[in-house]
Amino acid sequence: MNPRVMFWVPALLRLGLMLAVAGIAWWLLGPVSGLALALLITLGLLISQLAYLHKLGEWLDDPQSTKLPDGWGAWTEVFARLYRLRRDDERNRDELTEWLARFRQAMHLLPEGVAIMDDVLFLEWCNPAAERHLGLTLEHDKGRRVTNLIRHPEFIDYLILGRYEQPLTLSIRGRKLIVQIIPFENRRQILVTHDATDTDRIEAMRRDFIANASHELRTPLTVIVGFLEIALADPGLDEKTRTAHLLLMTEQAQRMQRLIEDMLTLSRLESDEYPLKRERVDVRALVEQVANDARALSNGRHEIDFAVDGPDVMGSAEELRSAFGNLASNAVRYTPQGGKIELRWLRGPNDLRFEVIDNGIGIDEQHISRLTERFYRVDKSRSRETQGTGLGLAIVKHVLLRHGGKLAIRSVPGKGSVFTASLPNTSLPG
Repeated sequence: MNPRVMFWVPALLRLGLMLAVAGIAWWLLGPVSGLALALLITLGLLISQLAYLHKLGEWLDDPQSTKLPDGWGAWTEVFARLYRLRRDDERNRDELTEWLARFRQAMHLLPEGVAIMDDVLFLEWCNPAAERHLGLTLEHDKGRRVTNLIRHPEFIDYLILGRYEQPLTLSIRGRKLIVQIIPFENRRQILVTHDATDTDRIEAMRRDFIANASHELRTPLTVIVGFLEIALADPGLDEKTRTAHLLLMTEQAQRMQRLIEDMLTLSRLESDEYPLKRERVDVRALVEQVANDARALSNGRHEIDFAVDGPDVMGSAEELRSAFGNLASNAVRYTPQGGKIELRWLRGPNDLRFEVIDNGIGIDEQHISRLTERFYRVDKSRSRETQGTGLGLAIVKHVLLRHGGKLAIRSVPGKGSVFTASLPNTSLPG
């Protein structure tokens, strides 16, 4: 029904009732009594209206703690509407508070830094990522000018010039940041920061990998192409020279084959398309096979022993053989003739361990942290002599990561090294 009708019909009915009562009093008691009764009724209505106005004023002054009265007459509808408005307002406020909490949670989880500034660059709010990137603390820095907090000449020039179409690259606190300002509303600006340090590091690793792989492949290819050119230029080479050239080309081709196989192995280990297939691994047979392969590579130049004093594990036998085999072959390659190499499988206090112990040339401490990088070599000339691909320890690292393990290296130059591949106790068969 129309709200106006809902208001005026009861009001007119009440007015008609008042006039009817006054008319009856006029008829029964005379005109003076009728007018006096009408005046009293009007005065009572006026007082009640003033009382309701007073209650309304009290509620408007403190709507949270003051309860709305029930009302009478037209005030019933007025207070009912005010109650509905307050209920809707509380519901909207609760929804807004919930959305604001979600927004703040989302901003806190963003990897990008977000800071809100006013028109004169005073900090109003920032998320934890912005605090980490820019060295801010919202609790202490709120209300301070951003140019006083980030004292970087290029950043200040960026703010002064106001050319915000292109982002700015800064080096802050040892990190590479991409910074951009986005104006919004009329008097505020958003400062967005993105940490590109890891992206740059990965890109540099990719470039280094391509460069190193190209170099590793170019060397044997150069040898092969050189001998082929000699054969084409001089078809009358004697049999002895031709055989020597063929042997060298075969050796270089095998080197390329090993390199490509290792690169494909690394690619497979890093790919999500090849999940780990766990099976029960006969560790004794595995370690014995690794020891036999190491003896074949050594060709009698080293004393190689192995011991198994631990349980079988659940994992990929092929991957573990590759990891353990790379550790053993490295020990053979970098231990001088007459040296001793021990392969041990044992159960540690909190893990399972495969240890390769040698009394070889050892490694300087400065190199140890980088040994698992692709193509990293302590001595490049010696690596070429030992026919290594430079990917063995990278393969070991990724195999252990897939099995929840890790690689530890201890070494003393001139005395030898201990490579420990540890697997968690969760690898034990159930």
